[in-house]
Amino acid sequence: MANTPIPLPDADVALDPAWLPMAEADALFVALHACIPWTVHRVRLFGREVESPRLSCWIGDPDAVYRYSGMRHAPHPWPATLQPLRERLQRETGARFNSVLANLYRDGRDAMGWHSDDEPELGAAPVIASVSLGAPRRFVLKHRALPAHKLGIVLPHGSLLLMRGEMQRHYRHALPRTAKPVAARINLTFRRIQPIG
Repeated sequence: MANTPIPLPDADVALDPAWLPMAEADALFVALHACIPWTVHRVRLFGREVESPRLSCWIGDPDAVYRYSGMRHAPHPWPATLQPLRERLQRETGARFNSVLANLYRDGRDAMGWHSDDEPELGAAPVIASVSLGAPRRFVLKHRALPAHKLGIVLPHGSLLLMRGEMQRHYRHALPRTAKPVAARINLTFRRIQPIG
């Protein structure tokens, strides 16, 4: 794994822009686009429910139930195409992943607003392994207490972004909309859900 650390204060984040070989990334994008049961999730925003601006699917072990934005998400079973990816990530990062959030951004109008992956089920210092497939998109990070510490990076096809330690406590991140013509992108964020209570 050729991860390059990204220099940000209070952050443990690194990017490998070519983690997957191009042919493997191409085949995985096609397979996942076809086999994942993509749906529009409803999220709670400013006290009301709205449709999220992307398609998603929560996948994981049977006990990896995730609560996000006031909603409870029971996992879909792992598709066979994702098992080798999960095993490779576990080997290379030393982390254990029991779930993955798959997001499909159909074009530049689909996006993800500012947030942190800091739900209690993820623990105090979660390891988030984010694999990008398809069209490159701009990913932005911003320090919660020091907003001048902000960085935008492009996540290419086949890349791996690894976020660890107290990163989620100190930073929010987003995938902004773009008016530029852009093809579809699939993002896979592998994580470990811990039992609460």
